[in-house]
Amino acid sequence: MKKTSILLSIAAGFLFASCDMDLAPIGSLDDENAIESPSDLLKDRNGIYNNIRSVCTGSFIYLSDLQMDQFMGLIINGNRNGIIAHGNILSNNSDIESIWASYYSCIADANYLLGRAEILLEKGGWTQEEVLDINRYIGETKFARAYYYYQLIDRFSASYTSANANQEASGVPLVTVFNPTGDIASYPGRSTQAEVYALIDQDLADAYEALKAYEAVDNSQLQPMAVYVNTNVITAFQARLALLRQDWPTAIAKANEIINCGVYSLATTANYAQMWTDDYSDELIFRPISTNNELGISSIGGAYISATLTQADYIPTAEVYSSYLSTDVRRSAFFKARSLDANGTSYQCYCFNKFPGNTALYTSNVNNLLNMGKPFRLSEMYLILAEASYENGDEPTANSALNTLRSNRINRYAETTYTGLDLRDQIRTERAKELIGEGFRLSDLRRWKLGFTRDGSYPLNPVVTAIFNVVDMQVTYTSDDYRYVWPIPSTEIENNPQLKGQQNPGY
Repeated sequence: MKKTSILLSIAAGFLFASCDMDLAPIGSLDDENAIESPSDLLKDRNGIYNNIRSVCTGSFIYLSDLQMDQFMGLIINGNRNGIIAHGNILSNNSDIESIWASYYSCIADANYLLGRAEILLEKGGWTQEEVLDINRYIGETKFARAYYYYQLIDRFSASYTSANANQEASGVPLVTVFNPTGDIASYPGRSTQAEVYALIDQDLADAYEALKAYEAVDNSQLQPMAVYVNTNVITAFQARLALLRQDWPTAIAKANEIINCGVYSLATTANYAQMWTDDYSDELIFRPISTNNELGISSIGGAYISATLTQADYIPTAEVYSSYLSTDVRRSAFFKARSLDANGTSYQCYCFNKFPGNTALYTSNVNNLLNMGKPFRLSEMYLILAEASYENGDEPTANSALNTLRSNRINRYAETTYTGLDLRDQIRTERAKELIGEGFRLSDLRRWKLGFTRDGSYPLNPVVTAIFNVVDMQVTYTSDDYRYVWPIPSTEIENNPQLKGQQNPGY
């Protein structure tokens, strides 16, 4: 994935599909993509879905998790992703710059499609079915734009509070119109968090109405593992956003709406592993589709393990592995013992195997460690319900949600009632265990105002500690550590005069 900037992304409007920034601009009009009909718009809509499935995999997911407390690097990893894992977060970090630029490239694509759709609607003369299709594409694209801005503000801004919501330059730059220009005076500065979330909320409200109208005619996407965005996906997204903003009543209502809709069911202890080996489960609310003929995704698992069973880059800390009961199905689903080679000797340790590679996505007889993205799952809704209910003073509902999830993860689980801070900590522990490796950890620790120390020890096997561990993997974050918020890339600060003085604290 090449390093570029929002300025270049806005100016060129790259079609970002699969992190490939060398493709022709989506906004280049010619005889093949002129604005003539809804079928022409469909081509760009397919590009939007390419972008969505791409940003649900790869470094967009694993990079922030490697920065946190649940994984430690091995000497044999060649320092891959080592700068982030070591806590050396700098404004010129190429991985962070690439993620920033990629999201803004996706936003440029979304803005372009929305502009095209508006021209089509103004042109008129379409059948009722065609108008319904156009509005559907608009709804899907507004969801996509909202998702990109959520990811940007969750990485590059502090956790939302009522105190900082309207703080100047606390959000990210907002671009809502495809308008390529070299005029640096027109480049946007940072908006407030309130302004960014207002755009996200409005995009999701518009998307919901458009897709609701479409589903009145065709509701085939209201099913598990939906390959296209639907109203349930939007509701699940709204639940997540409400939790981030500490809007407990809304988080509770939206999570309950998904839990009680009767469409999805939690994976049981008997079929849980299939969700990760085959990307298949009735728990999946949205699963952007890939095939071995059309991948469009990057590896998440490759950040941790290798197709060569004697190699691995990052392993779960001993504390993480030990937190799962032996009767917890996630223990066997997420962790596999491997004999890793170092200096001609093999040493056994537990490797992170949550993303082991789906055999249906192999393009040869070698495991390419590719799995489809799973941006929204039913288990997250139970965790949101539990946390928001606890924070809202409803301990019975919090306990019920927690026990329901655990009973579908732990064999012979005996329901337990917790109270007070013990209940809060049990919910947080369960969230860490369920969502490990899915890109939530940085945001969660920052929201909970928790620090950590990753000391790099591996008491499960002291020999592994001596052979594989590196001293500078010892990292400490305070509860208000500035590194919980990523820096605005230095290329942006240098090239956009509106961003002068708007860098995040500490960088």
